[in-house]
Amino acid sequence: MSSPEIASLSWGHMKVKGCSSSYKDCKVWPGGSRAWDWRETGTDHHPGVQPADLEEVLQKGVATLVIGRGMNEALQVPSSTVDFVRQRGVELIVLQTEKAITEYNNLVGQGAKVGGIFHSTC
Repeated sequence: MSSPEIASLSWGHMKVKGCSSSYKDCKVWPGGSRAWDWRETGTDHHPGVQPADLEEVLQKGVATLVIGRGMNEALQVPSSTVDFVRQRGVELIVLQTEKAITEYNNLVGQGAKVGGIFHSTC
């Protein structure tokens, strides 16, 4: 099962290939995607992405996880979250969202077992 490509990105809007709905923020993994609702884990720009935000994607058995920090990189990724991912033996790539989606789609094109979480605004 392959990871879906991100078909388009604009401020506050992302479209995942093969999915009829669009997302403001999203999670993607081999075989699926869904909205990333920060309210589920109490995430905010500071302190940023929490391990609980990543658990669902990591459970899909990804080898690489890409995090998009927003168009202006306002979303933080604390060192505790980085450590959480690396302790599971998963490669972590953290970039500004446009760059993150480019990298994610490149990995998808290579057939990598990749997942991602992406923030589409600030």
